[in-house]
Amino acid sequence: MLFNSLQFAFFLPIVFAIYWVIGRRNIRLQNLFLLAASYYFYGCWSWKFLLLIVISSAVDFVVGQVLYDTEKPLHRKLLLGVSLATNLGILGFFKYYNFFIESFVALFARNGIDLDPFTLKIILPVGISFYTFQTLSYTIDIYRRQLEPTRDPIGFFAFVSFFPQLVAGPIERAKSLLPQFEKERDFDENLARDGMRQILWGLFKKMVIADNLAPAVDAIFSNYGELSGSVLMLGILYFAIQIYCDFSGYSDIAIGTAKLFGFRLMTNFSFPYFSRDIGEFWRRWHISLSTWFRDYVYIPLGGSRASKGRQFFNIFVTFTVSGFWHGANWTFIAWGALHGLFYLPFIFLGRKKYNDIAAQGSWFPSLREAMSIGITFLLVLLAWTFFRAPTVSDAIQYIGGIFDPSLFSIPDKYRLPIVYVIAVLGFEWIQRTKVFALDIKEWPVVLRWGLYILLVYLILFLGTGTPQSFIYFQF
Repeated sequence: MLFNSLQFAFFLPIVFAIYWVIGRRNIRLQNLFLLAASYYFYGCWSWKFLLLIVISSAVDFVVGQVLYDTEKPLHRKLLLGVSLATNLGILGFFKYYNFFIESFVALFARNGIDLDPFTLKIILPVGISFYTFQTLSYTIDIYRRQLEPTRDPIGFFAFVSFFPQLVAGPIERAKSLLPQFEKERDFDENLARDGMRQILWGLFKKMVIADNLAPAVDAIFSNYGELSGSVLMLGILYFAIQIYCDFSGYSDIAIGTAKLFGFRLMTNFSFPYFSRDIGEFWRRWHISLSTWFRDYVYIPLGGSRASKGRQFFNIFVTFTVSGFWHGANWTFIAWGALHGLFYLPFIFLGRKKYNDIAAQGSWFPSLREAMSIGITFLLVLLAWTFFRAPTVSDAIQYIGGIFDPSLFSIPDKYRLPIVYVIAVLGFEWIQRTKVFALDIKEWPVVLRWGLYILLVYLILFLGTGTPQSFIYFQF
């Protein structure tokens, strides 16, 4: 069930009404209903894959209980191993089986040995990368003695499968989201209004910006060998905005929907394209995933508490693994490795950690800030080429096509979509001090409602007719 579908437009108000009417001031009934609604929501894609969520939830609920009550180090490690093996085993089989088989066969083929691959053509269950990491945080935090296990199976199962963020995040930590399933929830009108604004902004970014940029991106990447460098530059610019509006649009709808039910999810995007270096970019892009890898991969490897060479190794491994998380393709690994390499100058030359926003207190950035934002954005665009291209070879050829004298020519086609880029980046720049761009509750009522009506109009008349899937559903 897509957020941008008519089916969800009926599903959400029905679930919202029942939740607050029959479950008011009854936590167990609310959680039980949310669990049923979440399983139905996921089952609309495929009921057979619901079993995987149930298995993952059951294993970690039981392991969490026993792990917390066990003192022997060896037993605790074995219990953690059960959780890791179950969750990562399921994830690895469904997501990477075909990748390893095909890579193995290709390796032998290059050496003149033909193998007959036994490939099952495994179908990737939607959302498996997200809910697997969410439930793993629960057992890992219990193992570290940073969290006490819940004794409520309904609340825990609802936490793992919570439908607003089940399919593509944010990847919530148990210590943040799980306690919200254990306390009484009353309807908060202000929170619900805020949620509706965030849903509207998310739908606009997805249906008007991302979906209208998609045809141009597909056409350019499909025919990159025949196009000028200036058009290829537009293609990767359009993709950068497409994937941002598509994914952050999903996150906005998820966070806004959760607010309607009295839950607060973490911010997943914070105006990342206004970042002044790669470090700041990753503190603003897919925040729930980047912090997950920071806490459960980078820091256990040694983090920054090591020599500069070791720090770079830790960063490089973390980003490469992050790239592999995105999918079973060498392009994603190259994308992650590139971001790891982008960190190299900051480690060996030192770096300033930005804790403020660009051009704070001013309409325009300083020349130095503008240059930093521009260089960072160009590096991000370079890496996005690998993310979008079907193969590493295609990405290299695409980049080679950009660095051509035709780069400085006026694009002969695909110029119109630049309007979408200017519109979304311009408005987000103005609103960059807010949690999300449509946080306009302090605006005069006429301007506020005028913008709401305009966005609804644009969604209805510029949105594509058929609901388009979200890019991150494939991960």
